[in-house]
Amino acid sequence: MIRKTYVEIDGQILEENILNIKKKYPDYKYYIGVVKNNAYHHGIKCVHDLIRGGVNYLAVSSLEEALKIRHYEQKIPILCLEPIEIEYIYDAINENITITVDNLDYLKSLLNLKINYDLKIHLALDTGMHRLGFTTKEDLSIAYSLLKERPHFCLEGIYSHFATSGVMDSYYDLQVKKFLELTKDINLSEIPIVHMGRSLSLVQHEKLSFCNGIRLGIVMYGFNQSMAIDNSLKGKIRAFKRRQIQKKLSCSKTILTNDLHVKPAMRFYTSIISKRRVIPNDYVGYGAKYKIKEEGYIYTLAVGYADGVNKDFKTVVIEKEFCPIIADCMDMILVYSKKEYELGCKVEIFGEEKNIKEVLKTTNQNAYHLFNQISNRVIRVHKNKNDEEQITY
Repeated sequence: MIRKTYVEIDGQILEENILNIKKKYPDYKYYIGVVKNNAYHHGIKCVHDLIRGGVNYLAVSSLEEALKIRHYEQKIPILCLEPIEIEYIYDAINENITITVDNLDYLKSLLNLKINYDLKIHLALDTGMHRLGFTTKEDLSIAYSLLKERPHFCLEGIYSHFATSGVMDSYYDLQVKKFLELTKDINLSEIPIVHMGRSLSLVQHEKLSFCNGIRLGIVMYGFNQSMAIDNSLKGKIRAFKRRQIQKKLSCSKTILTNDLHVKPAMRFYTSIISKRRVIPNDYVGYGAKYKIKEEGYIYTLAVGYADGVNKDFKTVVIEKEFCPIIADCMDMILVYSKKEYELGCKVEIFGEEKNIKEVLKTTNQNAYHLFNQISNRVIRVHKNKNDEEQITY
């Protein structure tokens, strides 16, 4: 490692997260691990940990992602959530990639191909997200019938995606109703995998009786999305108002607080590459915007907004001291401390001392955005027990 800026991934934590998810929610047959965008930027090598924990299907965004993962795992089924261009279908067949069919025209184009090997298909339904999927039960019924007539086209699954949490709205319930309306004329019990849920619906709603699969996303990477119980007067008033809204909208039962034990597996580190003593009234950074108030040290760190770290992170941790970020650049950030530290000193962006959830609060974003803003030029150091591997993506 030349530039000592890296993300450390604890594979043991990922494995334990899956074990705990399956222990708390044991009633699914298929636990589909969503590992799109380089496993939420944790690195593709994480698929080994997730599979050891009990994930028995993977889901990705594109064929390119599926093919990369296939080099790591030869046997596990992989679902491509985006439709694949017709000209690349044979690549999917050769690598045993399951494809998504989201409309009748696309299916008819598939059926025109000369396919002599099994092609696994999941049908996507648009129940309200309006992103992908069949929109009418007539088209879906035709698709279902056409697939039953073709021996090498294996209808393995059917699914949809929730647009809302369903906690303070009835849209979740409307989407469930729409799914059942769309599938009214087909026999769901004949389709091996039926999946609608995602991480949020897993923890906040009771299992849908007709689903035997669940797509696991952010929950695998350490976020149980449990709401803290607020027993203050304001908290009780908010809870009362929430119940009134749920009652008015006839929302189905929601579970806002859970005891699912999962932990973030990602930690982010960098190092000090320069230090300089400053005195009051010195100015620091672009635009000379920061004015030094007390004598101390400015430390330049080998990480910047090109890596996904900016002033919104507020602080970093150097030897347990939380040091304020006073300026950011593309490749470096500047922090201040009264204490003197040595060049090369390890600096924590987030991890053990500074919990990743604190970063989410200061940056006012969710974990999805935070993970995905950490650029691929940051080396991933994948750890599992005594094994360690540096990976550049």
